[in-house]
Amino acid sequence: MRPEKFGDLYARITGGTDGKGGGHGPVVILLHGFGAPGDDLVSLGDAIGAPAGTRFVFPEGPLSLNLGFGDSRAWWMIDWNRVNQDIAAGRFRDLSREVPKGLPAARQWVLSLLKALGRRLAADPKKTVLGGFSQGAMLACDVMLRADNPFAGLVVLSGTLLAQEEWAPLMPKRKGLPVFQSHGTQDEILPFVGAERLRDELTQAGLRVDWQSFPGGHEIPGSIVRNLGVFLRRVVSDH
Repeated sequence: MRPEKFGDLYARITGGTDGKGGGHGPVVILLHGFGAPGDDLVSLGDAIGAPAGTRFVFPEGPLSLNLGFGDSRAWWMIDWNRVNQDIAAGRFRDLSREVPKGLPAARQWVLSLLKALGRRLAADPKKTVLGGFSQGAMLACDVMLRADNPFAGLVVLSGTLLAQEEWAPLMPKRKGLPVFQSHGTQDEILPFVGAERLRDELTQAGLRVDWQSFPGGHEIPGSIVRNLGVFLRRVVSDH
């Protein structure tokens, strides 16, 4: 693994021919969720079973949080008290009409990262997969819809429909894009029905959604990791 700075973002790079992003293999970028440490998803690089030579990039959210349990990062701020209150009251958290104040800034950070990766890693956009978990999955969706360059696929792990009025008109331009989307049926943080709505919006716009539900909560179980490996082997070999 090697650390590197891309504009305003710090990232960890693994895989490739040397374990540090060497070579010219496909690139998979995974964005962590709210409150996670910057290296939260790094272990997935070894566990996924991606094609030989695949390079993984794990950007670190630039916002540092004080949650009382070590390094905690975020892409934009959320009202965690409201989240806990909604869970306690059994209220459905519908984020489909919300456009977080910090989303545009987060989007620009990742768009700048993509440009830098193209230069420094000679990353072929047609063999680049963008994705994330939870808040990182929502950001990956937003960036994918705004970016001009092609991608091999999108990975949405425990994400939900956000900014529907802005996203819906942009989705058709990604018609045919392979999407891997997973969600736990007992997820209390981002309810299952929100993920279903995102799936339906993407499907209706013509994206090819590989939908993976599982009996669990806000997590990435082993079965999903294995299936994600199958997805990656398929989409990067399609190009």
